[in-house]
Amino acid sequence: MSSLTRADAQRRAHTIDVTAYTVDLDLAGGDDPGHGTFGSRSTVTFTAAPGSSTFLDVKAVEVHSIDLNGRPVDPATVADGRVTLTDLTADNTVVVEATMGYSKDGQGLHRAVDPADGRAYVYGHLFLDAAPKVFACFDQPDLKAPFTVTVTAPQDWVVLGNGAALPAGPGRWELATTKPLATYFVTVCAGPYASVTDEHDGIPLGVHARASLAEELAAQAPEMLRVTKDAFDYYHQLFGIRYPFGSYHQVFVPEFNPGAMENPGCVTFRDSMVFRGAATDDERLGRANTICHEMAHMWFGDLVTMSWWDDLWLNESFAEYMAHRTLTATTGSDDAWVDSTMSRKGWGYAAERAPSTHPVAGSPAPDADTALQNFDGISYAKGAAVLRQLIAHLGDDAFVTGIADYLRGHAYGNAALADFLGAMEAASGRDLTGWAAAWLTTSGVDAIAAEAVQGGVRVTRTPPVDRPADRPHTLDVAGWTDGREVLRVGATVDRDEVTVPVGAGQAG
Repeated sequence: MSSLTRADAQRRAHTIDVTAYTVDLDLAGGDDPGHGTFGSRSTVTFTAAPGSSTFLDVKAVEVHSIDLNGRPVDPATVADGRVTLTDLTADNTVVVEATMGYSKDGQGLHRAVDPADGRAYVYGHLFLDAAPKVFACFDQPDLKAPFTVTVTAPQDWVVLGNGAALPAGPGRWELATTKPLATYFVTVCAGPYASVTDEHDGIPLGVHARASLAEELAAQAPEMLRVTKDAFDYYHQLFGIRYPFGSYHQVFVPEFNPGAMENPGCVTFRDSMVFRGAATDDERLGRANTICHEMAHMWFGDLVTMSWWDDLWLNESFAEYMAHRTLTATTGSDDAWVDSTMSRKGWGYAAERAPSTHPVAGSPAPDADTALQNFDGISYAKGAAVLRQLIAHLGDDAFVTGIADYLRGHAYGNAALADFLGAMEAASGRDLTGWAAAWLTTSGVDAIAAEAVQGGVRVTRTPPVDRPADRPHTLDVAGWTDGREVLRVGATVDRDEVTVPVGAGQAG
């Protein structure tokens, strides 16, 4: 099926505004490996310009019926995962009844069978454009709306999702209506999960894994929950905005393609993070980092979502940076930044050396598929390093103020890189046009060298020959003798050679 283009998404966003989704999923046969489908009923309310037309996304095994404002639409008109909706009114309701297929590739509603006991587990992973495999929707990040999801499933299953799951009869659960979400953040996790629950600062918490990992989960849950609680406290203090999505579940699921996914209120993780046997310090640090990374997305990504996929790098760069910062603040240890320097930045350097290197930002995403072609260590690790450079350039107070203003100004909506930079400029009083062009729209790595000279330190900057750029570096130059720091001086390297004077108070 063809990928949604930015042009089509923009036209649709100018035509309609989505009011709400009501989704009913029938997973009653989910514990039968021979049952490869599930029922889906989607009710979407939206406003539109009277007389206009648009299209709805649905990627079903079979569409049984479509009703638009009380009149039937022929299911046979569904083509290439879309159905055209014509003669719209100011207020519209479309209802789609369909049979959907369980995913085998991790995209959509994936069902996995645990070889340890033969039990089945279901979870939704809708990033980047898999939501129409689960429910009919307007599948693009800038058409956000509240979701009310109802699930029918085997009575002995645990059902989790973006909203708190409330029993609605035998084998039936209704998930609390969410705040406005992008379609790709919606998830349902259902199965005989083992669970450990807790509460912190008024937020219900849960960690979950398949039943065969119940013993390991119980042993490791206290550490997972401690990291979670510390991160909540830090983000609340830093952003000045309460966690906005109710309960907070972390579900460790089998056969998961990514490391984790920041579904609001129901984060999914690869279940290899529930360790079998003794774990190394690096493994535990990696898990803690991932917990903090995904939680950062609750604000930056979920509360405020990029308008289109070409700014997806900013979500990941921010969460990458915040995870290291948060662990450092909450543990008092520099291990997270050491890991960033020794491991994560190495990933970014490797991507920079490859023929496929690209700028951190500015790579066009004409359609959804293209968005992931340049999604690599530059998008995560180099992007996070560039944010650290931005903080050094502006000062931490201005950065934190800018983030808080950005989140408040775009809460439950969408934003673009220009909005983020605008918030930074307003908070700092500085023009970032040149800085952003230098750091975000060029590729390559500068070589920085320092040497002592009479009365100071000479710092040289050498851009790559094949990708010249004029990137200003704000940094500290430090010197050691016999393991003792004897010099530390701040420098702004905004040309290829700078001599920084060293006074008596700057040398140890």
